[in-house]
Amino acid sequence: MKYNPIIFDLDGTLLNTLGDLAAAGNYALERSGFPVHAEEAYRYFVGNGIPKLIKRICPPNSSAETLELVHKIFGEYYDKHKSDRTKPYGGMTELLAELKARGITAVCNTNKDYAFSKTLLRSFYGDTLAEIVGAGLGFDTKPDPSAAIYLAEKYAVNGMKPLYVGDSSVDMQTALNAHIDGCGVLWGFRDRAELERYFPTYIAENVGQLREIILGGRE
Repeated sequence: MKYNPIIFDLDGTLLNTLGDLAAAGNYALERSGFPVHAEEAYRYFVGNGIPKLIKRICPPNSSAETLELVHKIFGEYYDKHKSDRTKPYGGMTELLAELKARGITAVCNTNKDYAFSKTLLRSFYGDTLAEIVGAGLGFDTKPDPSAAIYLAEKYAVNGMKPLYVGDSSVDMQTALNAHIDGCGVLWGFRDRAELERYFPTYIAENVGQLREIILGGRE
């Protein structure tokens, strides 16, 4: 084994949350009298936290009051519907269970609100994640590396390195800023070209490849 702990992103990495995020965003826009967006467009709206998501989906130059109102409507809807279509990516449940059985610590570093993150991850993954760090816990949002560094140091194992796993440029920038190895994954919201711009140590096309990287079976 080469890596321990493993720091996972949430949206687009551990869980496919796109449908529920898009539904909440479009509901809030409709309620506010604004045009909605295609679900696929939300692949590029998410990744930097909900406040930035709201700013991206609202019309340009929306006032602070408008953004606050849309955010409020979004949050109330998403809180009730965050699990309607959300599900783990194939093989991820088994991988997290195996990591725990092997003594490898898995944690999550997300820009998603902590309350939403904790509920979703505990619902789908139980106690296989040792800690969840989300927005609202005092850390700056990614790509600021402070939360990643905190997790890497807290769960450090002598002779092993931390690995940051995510699906977007934000995650690869976070790994670079934290000076730890990064693995971009291709089953999430962004593409290979975006990930490669930030020089990931690895790119995994599927969960099986990620498993080999973590366990040292693939260089």
